[in-house]
Parts: sequence; structure tokens; C-alpha cells
Amino acid sequence: MIDIATLKEYIKVLEDSSLAVMELSDQTDTIRLEKNDMGKCTVLGTQPIAVTAENAVSVPAPAAAAEPVSADSGRTINAPIVGVFYTAPSPDSAPYVAVGKRVRKGDTVCIIEAMKCMNEIQAETDGVIAEVLAVNGELVEYDQPLFRVEG
Repeated sequence: MIDIATLKEYIKVLEDSSLAVMELSDQTDTIRLEKNDMGKCTVLGTQPIAVTAENAVSVPAPAAAAEPVSADSGRTINAPIVGVFYTAPSPDSAPYVAVGKRVRKGDTVCIIEAMKCMNEIQAETDGVIAEVLAVNGELVEYDQPLFRVEG
């Protein structure tokens, strides 16, 4: 499974290049990235694949990016894709996180709905949620800060 941090890096590579389409794959899944007319990337989902000599492509891994830092030195959890931001798994459920809640790396913090797929977004580091920066039910852009995390 391709992790979110790696996917973010490949999205940036595609957006900064002259390519229109990029497919990433590991042993079990493939993800297709396409640029829209405005040069922004769309993640088209995952599907099982069979790798053959004809479809194997080698793409160098992008360099690791530094964690974004806000003005008051807290880290942010950013949207890895464009979609609708939800704080809870359903309208009548409690939010995944709230201000003051401690999260660990890998904890689900929200859902972003993109192309009728619900994508669970996980914390990339341990810390305490200091601020929720997105509005429940509103559209978020790629790399938009969703939460500020301290500690």
C-alpha cells in the first residue's frame, strides 16, 4: 500500500512536471494521478494490478519534504487530496478528534470524500490537536492545513 506521505510527494512531482498522467504501483495496488486543466492533480483511486515487463516503469522516489510549520511552531496535518472534509465517520457519530485530544502517528483524524470514496486521513506524528483548521462538510484543497498539532 502506498502511504500518504509518498503519495503527496508524487502529486507534487506530477504538478511540477510536464507530464499529464502518472501511475504508481506496488505489489498489490496502483494509483493513477492525472492533471486537470488547471494543472492540479487528481487521485483516481487504487486497484489491484498485474505487473508485466510491458507496464513496469521505474520512477525515482522524491526527496522527503519537511513537515509544514505554522507561525506559532505547531505542525499541521494537511489534506493529501482534494475533497469534502468530514470530522466524523457519519453525521450522528462523534468526531475522530477534537481540540486537546492526543493523537498518535497513524490515528485517523478525519475523512476526505473524493470521487465518492471515503479516504481516512491519519496523523503523521504524535501530538495534541491544538486547532481544527477546516470546516466540517466543506471542500478542502490539496495540501490545505486541516489541523494544527503541538507537542
